Amino acid sequence: MKMSLQEFLDWPSKRITLLAMSGAGKTTLANKLPKANWFHYSGDYRIGTRYLREPILDNIKRQAMSVPFLRELLLSDSIYISNKITVDNLAPVSTFLAKVGDPAKNGLSLQEFKRRQQLHHQAECAAMNDVPEFINKAQDIYGYPHFINDAGGSVCELDCPDVIEQLAKNTIIIYIKIPPVLEQTIIERAKTDPKPLYYREAFLDEKLNEFMHLNNYASTDEVPPDEFVTWVFPELFKSRLPRYQAIADQHGYTVDANEAAAVKTEADFIKMISDALAKQS
Repeated sequence: MKMSLQEFLDWPSKRITLLAMSGAGKTTLANKLPKANWFHYSGDYRIGTRYLREPILDNIKRQAMSVPFLRELLLSDSIYISNKITVDNLAPVSTFLAKVGDPAKNGLSLQEFKRRQQLHHQAECAAMNDVPEFINKAQDIYGYPHFINDAGGSVCELDCPDVIEQLAKNTIIIYIKIPPVLEQTIIERAKTDPKPLYYREAFLDEKLNEFMHLNNYASTDEVPPDEFVTWVFPELFKSRLPRYQAIADQHGYTVDANEAAAVKTEADFIKMISDALAKQS
């Protein structure tokens, strides 16, 4: 939502959505706010514990069933499988998304990869649409005066205007913009630790075909999963920046990642947003 600086300062129950590329510091910033005053809603946590919970467990069970010792115990109900997703540990979500490519290198077929991507898309839309309900729960049940929505890095990829409008109606959207000097740092970090990612299908098709053509791969089953993720990340990074900015320009405000990193207290956080509202009003 858009509001004047004075309206924001007078707002008794502040509700903020943080929007940025993974690695820009959204979760770090949210964790600096006092837990007694701010309800921390993590989109990725909601995705993993609510909307992808069953597919994630099915994926783990499928792997366990390939081990004879575990297969026997599972079939006799001697053991059960669960996961321990937390706001700070979202590994089960990543392992479910996985990577496209050579099955001998733990890659998925293109068909299975796209199926999981679609499930993640539906889950992320649903998780963001849950924000108004959790704003009410945070106040009504738990008594939190303020609410912070730590949105996933792929929210800008959803192409669901209704989702963004819902967030803009119920929260102030703050886009944490990465300055050029830090862009390469995030890109290099992603190259050294290539993680599973969500891609728009049109982007995936275009870049996967380009990668295969450059390396003379005849089939996606020949693609080294980590090599593709490492190669495509800078392209994904570049494609997301104007999408984030468009959302901020229409529905919210922009702050610099260095400003966000400098926040140490709740007062610093409020001042950062106040400065953004004053500058862009």
